[in-house]
Amino acid sequence: MPTMKLTRRALAAIQPAEKPVTFWDADIAGLGLTVRPSGARSWIVRYRAGAGGRSGTLRQVVIGDPETMTPEAARAAAKEMLAKVRLGADPAAARAEERAAETVEEIAGQWLARHVEPKRKAATAKHYRVVLDTHILPAIGTRKAVTLTRQDVARLHGAIAGKARGPKKADAKRTAAQKTRGGPIIANRALAVLKAMLGWAIDLGLLPKGTPNPAVGVEAFKEKGRERFLSSDEMARLGEALTLAEGEGLPWQVDEAAPGAKHLPAPERRRVRFDVHSVAAIRLLLLTGARVREILDLEWWCVDWERGMLRLPDSKTGAKVIVLGGAALAVLDGLPRIGRYVIASTSAGTKDEKPRADVNRLWRAACRVAEIEGTRLHDLRHSNAAVGAGAGLSLHQIGGLLGHSQASTTRRYAHLAADPQRRAADLIGNEIAAALGIGGEVIDMTERRGRA
Repeated sequence: MPTMKLTRRALAAIQPAEKPVTFWDADIAGLGLTVRPSGARSWIVRYRAGAGGRSGTLRQVVIGDPETMTPEAARAAAKEMLAKVRLGADPAAARAEERAAETVEEIAGQWLARHVEPKRKAATAKHYRVVLDTHILPAIGTRKAVTLTRQDVARLHGAIAGKARGPKKADAKRTAAQKTRGGPIIANRALAVLKAMLGWAIDLGLLPKGTPNPAVGVEAFKEKGRERFLSSDEMARLGEALTLAEGEGLPWQVDEAAPGAKHLPAPERRRVRFDVHSVAAIRLLLLTGARVREILDLEWWCVDWERGMLRLPDSKTGAKVIVLGGAALAVLDGLPRIGRYVIASTSAGTKDEKPRADVNRLWRAACRVAEIEGTRLHDLRHSNAAVGAGAGLSLHQIGGLLGHSQASTTRRYAHLAADPQRRAADLIGNEIAAALGIGGEVIDMTERRGRA
């Protein structure tokens, strides 16, 4: 095959032939320009892999085309590649391996099927799948996992965090008026899912040995723990709203200016009653400090009336016992038994009975009437713990009642256990005040709060 110095002038003079022809560079052994009958041109590098010499396997790699790569750039790229070959690299094999490598979507499918679904709770698997389908796979699902870099992951992390809130679609089912499509919190969850998935793939050899996990080293956004505890007054207003809900009903929220508003019933008749089971669910959440699904999925056989306990076969932290107070037992005792579940759903008593999906409709209405809008159902669990801490219960006792598996989880309520510390502060303060000669009436903070 012809050998020549491949300069810009030489390239301009070369014309296509009836068959593909490769012109080899006179200066860089292995660098060539292949010209096809169609006129297509490409820079190639040919080398022998392995130990070199005649015994090595002959390889060929395309490194670019003259339209986008000048002869000078092609010569520099060829030098760099051939230097790596002399050190034992095999660029052609590496490219073939990269083309055959699995995509992020393929690895995600294996991770879910082989690791998450058999070894994690169904709710956890569902959460991972939603994060993948909503945020990760649409962005990088078709990428070869082996080509992902830390910069790619950091860029994705930032993009998810920047997604805004928006109104629900016009044809959407009844949901909140605003839907969160992203934000820092879900961005952190997506980062954790991606990090765990790629780590699993590396450990199992689905990615080449020694491949670094690109999600490692990407800093998560700072998260501020949300603490919302209902005060005694707020609990009282919530109790009144719940009593109203199962009695004469809660008032509708109506836009009087909306079309058709004039055809609605009179304001005093715009009320909706809620069933005793949904009302009982909210009362039990506050009385027991249980998680929402622990109450909605609760079956009657789990209620140990003799010992005053709920024996849950499974929960977020595994099998769990919830000790019931007299008030919670009274709520349970007053519920009609319809089907398997304590909180009966519309399918109660049927062959395909399912637990109630949620009590969000009642909760939103009750919060509006009680003037505690923005409070989450999960905040009832926090409020239960806050009452215990304020009453002087130890963190160990509170953690036991809530079913915390780690003491650090309960520690968030430590600052609420103020009364024992306040008594200690009064004792110390009185002694110091007497020594300083600045005695006086000691203010009883409990009394003062009662007068406020």
